[in-house]
Amino acid sequence: MPAGERAVTPKRSPNPVLLLSLGHACVDVYQGAVAALVPFFVSERAYSYAAASGVVLAASLLSSVVQPLFGALTDKWSLPWLLPVSTLIGGAGVACAGLGSNYTLTLLAVAVSGIGVAAYHPEAARVARQASRGSHTAMSWFSLGGNLGFATAPLMVAAVVATGGLGASPLLVVPALAGAALCAAALRGVRAVEEAAAGSARTAPVETKDDWPSFLRLTGAIICRSIVFTGLSTFIALYVRERTGGGEVFGTVALFVLYLGGAVGTVAGGKLAARHGRMPVVRWSYALTVLAVAGVVLVPGPLVYFFVALASAGLYVPFSLHITLGQDYLPRRMGTAGGVTLGLTVSVGGLASPLIGAVADASSLRTALMPLIALPALGWLLLRTLREPGSGTAGLPGS
Repeated sequence: MPAGERAVTPKRSPNPVLLLSLGHACVDVYQGAVAALVPFFVSERAYSYAAASGVVLAASLLSSVVQPLFGALTDKWSLPWLLPVSTLIGGAGVACAGLGSNYTLTLLAVAVSGIGVAAYHPEAARVARQASRGSHTAMSWFSLGGNLGFATAPLMVAAVVATGGLGASPLLVVPALAGAALCAAALRGVRAVEEAAAGSARTAPVETKDDWPSFLRLTGAIICRSIVFTGLSTFIALYVRERTGGGEVFGTVALFVLYLGGAVGTVAGGKLAARHGRMPVVRWSYALTVLAVAGVVLVPGPLVYFFVALASAGLYVPFSLHITLGQDYLPRRMGTAGGVTLGLTVSVGGLASPLIGAVADASSLRTALMPLIALPALGWLLLRTLREPGSGTAGLPGS
C-alpha cells in the first residue's frame, strides 16, 4: 500500500431482516390503533358497544377478503413495491378515522387502512423468509416487530388522542412515513444479499408438495386464536375499567399489557421451538391460553393484569411459528400461506367482534367474553395430532 494511504473498511449495510422488523412495527401499529381508538369513539361519539366493534369489523372485513388475493399475486409475481405503498395506505386510513363525526366515513377510513395492512403482509412475509434464508429465528424477529407495533399502538393513540381529541388523528400518520422509508431501505438490503449470493454454488432444489389438509387444520386453530385475541383487544380496555372501577388510564394499561405480552411471547416462542420443536410449543401455548383467558374473565380485581399478560404470551408464543409452519405446509405457495396465516385468519377474528358487542349490549361484557375461554381448547384439538411439515412423526424441532 502506498505511503500515506489508509485501508478503507467497507461500509456494512443494515441487516434487512432488522429493517423489515422495524417496518413491520410501523405497519402493525395501525392494526392495534383501531382497537385503541374504540374507547375514544365510545366517550367522544357515544358509540354503543356494537357500533364500536363495527369499527374493528370494518378494518378487518376487507382485509380478510383481499389478503389471500394479494398472497396469490405474490406467488406469481414479485411485488416488493407493495411494502412502502401499503404502509402509507394503512397509516392514511387510521389518520383520517378521527376526522368528522360521520359513522360511515369512519368505517370507510378504517377499511382503507385494513386494505393497506392486507396488501403488506403476504409480500412482507415472502421477502422476510427470503432475507432470513429460511431461519425460523429470524422470522421470529420479523414477527416481533409487528407485535411491538401492536404494543405501542395504545400508547401512541393515547398520547395523540387523549391530548388533542379525535381531531388530532392526522398525527397518527407519522409511523407510516417512517415505515415506508424503512421498507425501501430493507428492499435495497435484500437485493444486495441476492447479488452477493448470485455467484455462489447452489444446491439442487428439493421437490416438495403442498400439504393442504395440515394447512387447513392449522388455519382452523389460528382462527380460534384470532377470535380470542381480537375479542380481548377490542373490549379489554372497557372490561378492565369496569372490573377495577378505574378510568381510561386503567384500560389503556391493560391494552398495553396485552400487546406487550405478545412481544415477549414471540421471542419466547422462537427459543422454546429451537429446544422442543414447533408443534409441541404451539400445542402447549393453546392449552395455557385456556387457563389464562379464564383468569381474565373470571378473576376480580388488579390480578386481572397478570392474566392479561399470561393470555397475551400464550396467544403470541406460536405467532411466528404459525407463519413458518404455514409456509412449510405450502412450500409452493408461500405468498398464499402468508396471506392466510398473517392476514385472513387474523382478520376473521374481527368478524366476531360485532357479535361479542351485541351480547355485551344485551347482557354484560363478562357474559360476552365467556365463550372466548373455549376457543383455545378447540384450537388445541385441531393441533393435537398435527405433524411437523415434511416429517413422519409429530413434534420434531424446526430448523
